[in-house]
Amino acid sequence: MNIVVGITGGIAAYKAVGVIRAFVLLGHDVHVVATDAALRFVGRPTLEAISRNPVHTDLYEGVAQVRHVAIGQAADLIVVAPATASSIAKLAIGLADDLLGTTILASSAPVVVAPAMHTEMWVNAATAANVATLQSRGIRVVGPGTGQLTGSDAGVGRMVEPDEIVAAALAALRPRDLSGRRVLVTAGGTREPIDPVRYIGNRSSGRQGVAIAGAAALRGATVELIGANLEVSPPPGVRLTEVSSAAELAAAAATSAASADIIIMAAAVADYRPEITTQSKIKKETQGDRLRIDLVKNPDILAGLASTRHRGQVIVGFAAETEPDDSALLALGRSKIVRKGADYLVLNRVGWTEGFAVPDNRVLVIDLAGDIVMEASGSKLSVADRILDLLA
Repeated sequence: MNIVVGITGGIAAYKAVGVIRAFVLLGHDVHVVATDAALRFVGRPTLEAISRNPVHTDLYEGVAQVRHVAIGQAADLIVVAPATASSIAKLAIGLADDLLGTTILASSAPVVVAPAMHTEMWVNAATAANVATLQSRGIRVVGPGTGQLTGSDAGVGRMVEPDEIVAAALAALRPRDLSGRRVLVTAGGTREPIDPVRYIGNRSSGRQGVAIAGAAALRGATVELIGANLEVSPPPGVRLTEVSSAAELAAAAATSAASADIIIMAAAVADYRPEITTQSKIKKETQGDRLRIDLVKNPDILAGLASTRHRGQVIVGFAAETEPDDSALLALGRSKIVRKGADYLVLNRVGWTEGFAVPDNRVLVIDLAGDIVMEASGSKLSVADRILDLLA
């Protein structure tokens, strides 16, 4: 998705770096349009390094490419953070005396603004009227929050944190087609303890499951995320239950499944666990050149949930496979979905450099009949939305 981040001249401009970074990490193409005043607070090299694109500031640059309107025409979303009292006033009257102003006027994309100013400016009748005007036109206003402002001042007017801005901005694009539904998502990789220090685990970071949970929340669902040793931050707007082992994940899922309309089992769960977990660290001095660990099979959590589901509940499983041949991969999936009893199975190929701990994914989704119902590739966020499209 092509996202324009507009930055205006306030002390909160440094927080815009966090907004840009979050969008980039989610796989979006971010273009920064900064006012001259904004660059007094945060440097162009920083913005270009984080966005991975040139920063645009001058209304008269790229005239041959009609850049003063082209940036806005190409945008899927525009976020202004921070939005000062002056920039809000300009937006309200349609003033386009700089590149950010022309970009917004030339765009049909959703616009999200994050105000930042001193309390007296925020509560001023002129600002209140301007904000009301923007909202009446469909512009989403996020914040401001209450807290420490510039100098010794404190109160309402503080720009909200980057993760809240990003969540609100992405929500502006999504249909609320999961409103009123409860979604349970598992993510991450389980760890089966050998002793208090060591464990048997896998390379799952939790990125795909976290992306699904965040996307479901943005589409209106009430989301619980059961996270097993996540290497990424959980998304805002979801309830997080942290677990470590397969047994802990199974217990948490069994408790939460009863109230869920949709269950998406994206976690990479260990198939086996050590039969005995020692209570003190195993010493190599006492073990010699070889260490024998007997493993026992873990319960099949997905099959267990499918066998006890309530009427109308939809269950989606994941299968991470290293099979390089597409036909053989599909055959593995068809066999597995019959054993598991899920409604859908998401097949994704994994290996040393794909699937786990990378920002992109490529998946194939089959139904219980073994038919291919969807294929998707791209950022894990875009894959998450494609999966949810099947369930909405």
